[in-house]
Amino acid sequence: MNAAIIFSGTGPILVLTSYPSIENPRLIEKLASKGIKKFIAYEIPDNLVKEKYGMHYNAVMGDLQQQDDLRVMDYDGHHIFSLFSLKTLGQPKYFE
Repeated sequence: MNAAIIFSGTGPILVLTSYPSIENPRLIEKLASKGIKKFIAYEIPDNLVKEKYGMHYNAVMGDLQQQDDLRVMDYDGHHIFSLFSLKTLGQPKYFE
């Protein structure tokens, strides 16, 4: 499972996906179909998301199919910023 914080025009969201990478063309198409066409993404370790979100992580994972799926873990930018340090996010990936 992969996780990423995606910064778009409406603010950051934290997503979980079964796609192999945030750069997967099908995932980018899926995001575009939801109106997210330009964004900056930071992949983050799945185990870190599990540690930070606990039971909520398990609930979201129980609803995630094993192939080609995407779930929003958190859409509250303030909450995401309080849980993850920007200094630890690594290199951003840009999409237009």
